[in-house]
Amino acid sequence: MSKLTDIAPRDFSLHPPRIAPDYRSSLSRGPIHKPIGFATTMAEATGPTFGHDILGPNDHDLLINHAVDGGSAIGPRILVHGVLRDGDGRPVPNALIEVWQANAGGRYRHKKDAYLAPLDPNFGGCGRVITGEDGSYSFRTVQPGAYPWPNGGNDWRPAHIHFSVFGMAFSQRLITQMYFEGDPHIALCPIAQAIPDAAAIDRLTARLDMEATVPMDIRAFRFDIVLRGRGATLFENQLEGT
Repeated sequence: MSKLTDIAPRDFSLHPPRIAPDYRSSLSRGPIHKPIGFATTMAEATGPTFGHDILGPNDHDLLINHAVDGGSAIGPRILVHGVLRDGDGRPVPNALIEVWQANAGGRYRHKKDAYLAPLDPNFGGCGRVITGEDGSYSFRTVQPGAYPWPNGGNDWRPAHIHFSVFGMAFSQRLITQMYFEGDPHIALCPIAQAIPDAAAIDRLTARLDMEATVPMDIRAFRFDIVLRGRGATLFENQLEGT
């Protein structure tokens, strides 16, 4: 994450417009005025970050961290791994990464998710990892399913996993989504296609990694996260000057 002195303006050309007609709810929710930036305060930049020291032994394993009676989550077993880097390509160690997702049927464990797909009693859909000294991270989970959403008559969200990357200060948090290589829904999704830069969408797409795949056990997907610079991962909430 950037230090208080490492301030750089946000490149709005790489981000979706505030109002995208095909993303229908943006018509009523999208801001009509230009965002107002505020300087980072010392407390925000130096205050404590919650969660780094309270990880459970299975927080990185979504296959079993919500399972009961020795069970396991149902669905295609996958390993997601990669490296967190800064804008200069240097690994970022000791960063907290939180993930959350729908289950293999495309349903979230949320009381307001009324999709017809059943809940999996052995899958909670969330986990946490800390990056290693080399910036690496990994977690096991099931590949999430696509799900319908009330945007148009027949819109479906691509399979995706949400990522939240925390830095060393209270206000240092970036949020993004990871898609899967070869998913045809990416090209059909109004949310994904609101991103004007095709290369940015590509950087949100994990690649099948057969070298890390464990035979007869689990497929691997690689998703590297870059915080800043020309090859940066697109973050949903990256504010100007952060």
